[in-house]
Amino acid sequence: MSQFDRTAGAEAGAEADAGAETDVGAEAGAEADGDLTPALRTESRVLPAEVFATLGNDTRVDILRALLELGADEAAVSFTDLFERVDVDDSANFNYHLRQLTGHFVKRSDDGYEFRYPGRKVVSAIFTGTLTERAQVGFFPVEGACYDCDGDLHGWYVDDTLTVGCADCGTIQVSYPFPSGGLDDRTTGELLQAFHHYVRHHYCLAADGVCPECTGTVETTLVRDPEEADLDVAVEHVCGRCNYRLRSTVGVTLLDHAETLLFFSERGVDLNTEPFWGFDWCVSDERTTVVAEDPLRVRLSLPCDGDELRVVVDGSVDVVETALVK
Repeated sequence: MSQFDRTAGAEAGAEADAGAETDVGAEAGAEADGDLTPALRTESRVLPAEVFATLGNDTRVDILRALLELGADEAAVSFTDLFERVDVDDSANFNYHLRQLTGHFVKRSDDGYEFRYPGRKVVSAIFTGTLTERAQVGFFPVEGACYDCDGDLHGWYVDDTLTVGCADCGTIQVSYPFPSGGLDDRTTGELLQAFHHYVRHHYCLAADGVCPECTGTVETTLVRDPEEADLDVAVEHVCGRCNYRLRSTVGVTLLDHAETLLFFSERGVDLNTEPFWGFDWCVSDERTTVVAEDPLRVRLSLPCDGDELRVVVDGSVDVVETALVK
């Protein structure tokens, strides 16, 4: 399986650098027609450079930490309680830094101060180690066998990426970024289970058209002979908002498919909890057959307990046909 490919950034950021307040209410009203009414948007955008400048101050980071400790996720925190929690002697200086956070990161109301979503994301990134820690975990055994040579599997964690691969032939089953905070207080078995849910969730979100990074709209397509991938056919997910890109085998997109889930469940296998890298159809295209080139269609053969589910998907990776073979 090709690993996560993220090229979100430069181009999307360049297009969004206007920073001006946008009000599309009039247009929305003109176009309103039942379910076709577009969502109203009256927010202003903050330039990336301004975001980093705002956060580049110890007092402001301390304020965000205090909000987290005081439970600003669930209820507003008063100015007095917040000031007493942060190690600043001058209330005017404290108030200045709090104002810099208010609006984009923190919401102010009559009851006090609460996190806005961007503020909570920043706190999560900083205080769970996503932005501040570098961790490594050496080789550890992983249950299962290599789809290519049937050799033993091992896992390792380097450069914020968890990888499961074959100790004998070197084939990579899965390699995907995973926040270092996910290593805390977990055995390797618990880590692998968390990793399975995390990666599976990302792929299923993308397949459902929702960007795992920014919740923008994702376009999913089949790609023939993809570059830099040891696959004949791959699935590519691209977010139209932040340019987040995710590439996978075709099989991974079936982890949330109702008939596939039912087929395995009836044979005692729960795809929600069983690590997906244990299935060759999830981590390779050995069971993927191209049945049509134009338009592109492929068939996956999913074996379980002596039976086989055959699933055909089209160029948009929609399931168009299934058949049970006993």
